[in-house]
Amino acid sequence: MMAYTGTHRIVSRFLISSYTTRRSYTTENKAGVVVGVYNNNGEDVLTEAATSINTHSSGNLTRLMQYGGPLKAGKSRVLYGVSEVFPIVALVGLGKQENKSNPLEERDEAKEAIRTAIAAGCHSLGETNISKILVDSCGDGEAAAEGAHLAVFKYQDLKSKKKPIPTVQCFTEDNERWTRGATLAEGQNIARRLMETPANILTPTNFAQEAVNCLEGLGVEVLTRSYDWAKQRNMNAFLSVTRGSAEPPVFLELSYRGNDLSDEKPLAIVGKGVTFDTGGISLKPPANMDKMRADMGGAACTVGSIFIAAALKLPINIKGFIPLCENMPGSRATKPGDVVVASNGKSIQIDNTDAEGRLILADALHYASQHKPRAMINMATLTGAMAVALGSGAVGVFSNSSALWEVMHKAGTISGDRVWRMPLWKHYSSQVTDSWLADVNNQAKHKPAGGSCTAAGFLKEFVTCDHWMHMDIAGVMENKDEVPYLGKGMSGRPTRTVAHFAELIASGKSEL
Repeated sequence: MMAYTGTHRIVSRFLISSYTTRRSYTTENKAGVVVGVYNNNGEDVLTEAATSINTHSSGNLTRLMQYGGPLKAGKSRVLYGVSEVFPIVALVGLGKQENKSNPLEERDEAKEAIRTAIAAGCHSLGETNISKILVDSCGDGEAAAEGAHLAVFKYQDLKSKKKPIPTVQCFTEDNERWTRGATLAEGQNIARRLMETPANILTPTNFAQEAVNCLEGLGVEVLTRSYDWAKQRNMNAFLSVTRGSAEPPVFLELSYRGNDLSDEKPLAIVGKGVTFDTGGISLKPPANMDKMRADMGGAACTVGSIFIAAALKLPINIKGFIPLCENMPGSRATKPGDVVVASNGKSIQIDNTDAEGRLILADALHYASQHKPRAMINMATLTGAMAVALGSGAVGVFSNSSALWEVMHKAGTISGDRVWRMPLWKHYSSQVTDSWLADVNNQAKHKPAGGSCTAAGFLKEFVTCDHWMHMDIAGVMENKDEVPYLGKGMSGRPTRTVAHFAELIASGKSEL
């Protein structure tokens, strides 16, 4: 049995003016519609937008959909010939109407259901070669926009023959929330595009230019620092990684000022920016080494999250710090057993040149700490151990502040891109501070056990901020089919979570 909610009033003036005046459906302006249907204990319940289309088609929508049986949550069914105004309709399953947050799942299940369902509809309509997709907000325009815009993203910048990408827009009366969701998705798509770009194109210098292109138009100041600048500040840990590459290193400093109070302490975001990682002298195996073009995922997500903050005009000051370089096995490359002195004065024994991310972050974290931030987070594709521990289910986070953890955890439940707290104990840090030649070692004494935890313990040695969080994003760097609305490829996670985190801090409701 089919139940309806609402009336035809939900169809926007856009649809009425653009489509009902046409006598026939033309290929010059091919458009499809995505609308939702709930399933409440076996009873299908149409959203208001779907109800409106069904009314305009004299019940043809429900007649056609019943041929396929019940529609499962997250699945899509394309119906043809619904009406002259709506000839192609993708009906998508939203699951139960009263879908609420599941404490075990630690995310807003209603939002996630909408993202997944809308993405399925957009994927289905994309296969029909239509040029425009009109999307039902399903009661949450922000989540619907995220699902739609993340789903239609394709990285095909370097292909001579590009597949057409349909435009997506909301056709129900939720435009403000839709615009916000589109902005959140755009920030993540910026990170995805950067992570997919081949390393011969996205060098440290070119990454810096991309940051300028993305951010300066929104009023974000982008300062590009050279080798000499880093050398003057004794960033020897960072520069040790760059020695084997012909590409010059770059240190980016980003400044977004969303708060008029000049004395307000900023939120600091530090992103690992290794634009390609061979492992250096400790060379990686060749299989899947091409994916190390995305070893700058932390840097990409930093740019994406600051883009969102600036585009949404969040009332907060943010500073971004991105050390950019390649890790190559050139003739001048750092050798296992070498010792360098970082900018905070601590000596580091480098026994594994493939543990380079923690080296460039050591100097970046110390430099960021000197700006006296109210809170500091860093994002890095740091350890394969994190991918083993959590897979792609969540970002592993380590923090010296429970208040900071609570805010980030809440942000993850909103975005659907979750975080999971890992231990930051002396048990792990002692394994890197017990070094034969120096103050700390970049390889733990009892490797490989607890590899992500000992890496976090290493970073802690270079942090003086009371509210700091390390986010190891190695496990979520790539998406196969785990997150349906992202598709296959580099994920851009956790850009939206960090943006929500910044917004929660800006709201003044946290202790930070």
